[in-house]
Amino acid sequence: MNTDHPASTDPSDDAAAETSLEDHLDAREVEIVELADVPAQEIIFRSIVVLMSAAAEKLGLSDDDPTASPHLDLDESRKLITSLAGLVTGSAEYLGPQASVVRDGLQGLQRAFREASAFPDEPGEGPGEKFTGPVY
Repeated sequence: MNTDHPASTDPSDDAAAETSLEDHLDAREVEIVELADVPAQEIIFRSIVVLMSAAAEKLGLSDDDPTASPHLDLDESRKLITSLAGLVTGSAEYLGPQASVVRDGLQGLQRAFREASAFPDEPGEGPGEKFTGPVY
């Protein structure tokens, strides 16, 4: 038994915690069941959107002044952009007409990374450029 926190004597606290846990577990089960019915192309696009959004956040692009953003983390954004580039190039044949928009978004992130870097990588050495080729 954890003695760091005093045990609650209110039985409604236990019931609320149990209900909350049950709701959480039920929601996870529903998501797993629904995921099986989602087409692969949609899962790929969702993954692309998550990676793009996270990379933009780590580049500070959600703030008015990206250079002063508390979220700015070039190491993390490099990992996300490289992963995104691998996914985009590896799934290009499945992206259909949206492929060019996705590639433009990826290149925009690669350029933003170069601009945010105090010492930019050489062309072809930036995040994801081993998959996409040099971005200028």
